[in-house]
Amino acid sequence: MPDVAMRVLKDEQDPLDWVGMRDIRLPMKFCDGEEVRSAPSTVQLYVNLRDPRAKGIHMSRLYVLLDQKAADRPLSPQSIASFLQQMLDSHQDFSSQALVEFSSEQHLRRNALVSDHSGWNNYPVSVRGEHVNEVTHVDMQFTVHYSSTCPASAALARQSIQHQFDQDFGSVGTVSASRVRHWLGTDEGIVATPHGQRSSACIVVRLNPDLNEFPLTHLIDKVEEALATPVQTAVKRVDEQEFALLNGQNTMFCEDAGRRLKSCLNEESEVMDFLVRVEHYESLHAHNAVCMVTKGVSDGFRASP
Repeated sequence: MPDVAMRVLKDEQDPLDWVGMRDIRLPMKFCDGEEVRSAPSTVQLYVNLRDPRAKGIHMSRLYVLLDQKAADRPLSPQSIASFLQQMLDSHQDFSSQALVEFSSEQHLRRNALVSDHSGWNNYPVSVRGEHVNEVTHVDMQFTVHYSSTCPASAALARQSIQHQFDQDFGSVGTVSASRVRHWLGTDEGIVATPHGQRSSACIVVRLNPDLNEFPLTHLIDKVEEALATPVQTAVKRVDEQEFALLNGQNTMFCEDAGRRLKSCLNEESEVMDFLVRVEHYESLHAHNAVCMVTKGVSDGFRASP
């Protein structure tokens, strides 16, 4: 049967940066620490076309390699680096660069804050491998959703409550503790509350290609601990009360969240570089507040809007 992709062009043509496939859907296994997780995944994979006389690449070769990979050992930085080399080996006369990216949602069981309940939280995750200019990079991206209470709004709410207290008790003189306690439990006493918003931290970490597992759950745990107010799953009233306490004790601008996450990720020895994008979906404004920060590695990630 004729193989049109193998046809040698009469005239030399310009090289192409990337040629391949995207939106390939298949189940993949994923090494998360000592656990192996499975999830439906969407994949894109490419090689460059540097041969000026080659009509095209062999997409079927790449697809077959990917299908074999899905049935083979689970994804890890090490296995992705190996897969990139297999892609190049299948196009050794055509290509010098390779790229593959797997995107999925990983589900983690999360305990309630106080009660004995638990539920599943989902985290968008993608892992990307690139072999460019003889260098291999393996990056993992994940997103954590959390609640952020505005420090400025909290201060203004406290001031409004103080003003209301002066209006209600300013002429009374001494006020009993029981009366104040009752007043604090009324709508008339707590006349203002700070505004909060659901927020997200999208984090990309660059990992050593020799690692045999992804530190996904470990990093999610560290990030949620640093932020202190991750979104919850199963919630009873005692959990909601604890969540309100955590929000009141951890007010933060997007800048505060960015600094917390930079400090947190700097402690992780397996993270060679990182890019953090924090976004607070404002409830006061119609626009969002955004902060971006990197590790600051030479020739590493750039925090570019």
